[in-house]
Amino acid sequence: MSTVYDFEALSIDGKKVALKKFKGQVILVVNTASACGFTPQFAGLEKLHETYAAQGLAVLGFPCNQFGAQDAGSNDEIAEFCQLNFGVTFPMMQKIDVNGAQAHPLYQWLASEAPGLLGSKSIKWNFTKFLVGKDGAVLKRYAPTDTPESLTRDIEAALAA
Repeated sequence: MSTVYDFEALSIDGKKVALKKFKGQVILVVNTASACGFTPQFAGLEKLHETYAAQGLAVLGFPCNQFGAQDAGSNDEIAEFCQLNFGVTFPMMQKIDVNGAQAHPLYQWLASEAPGLLGSKSIKWNFTKFLVGKDGAVLKRYAPTDTPESLTRDIEAALAA
């Protein structure tokens, strides 16, 4: 069986990030977009990061342009947008696909570990969230409509585990 620690990603500035660097932390993985109706969730994600990072929460943003072409910019443009508009300081990764033949292996694994409604393995839209426990296993999948603030109880429970 795999854990989140078996995967790597590229940071938004192109550096390799082994997710095992987050071993022992609770991780919130989110596919993001800069021009989506849910884009204001960046503020809530940043608030979670500011509130819980010292307790062991890692918020990881993965820009994706697969839903309505709502993140068409370059990685540099996405990074600038997130910082300027929402003060994002949590790690942002390079733009990826979350569905289809080119889906990032992390997202293939996340979707299979925590299927969506009716067992669907695809990601339905921007700002789908996955909460991963300290052991690297997926605890829960959240819909795009689930606000970052609504995850507080689950995050606190995962941090306390």
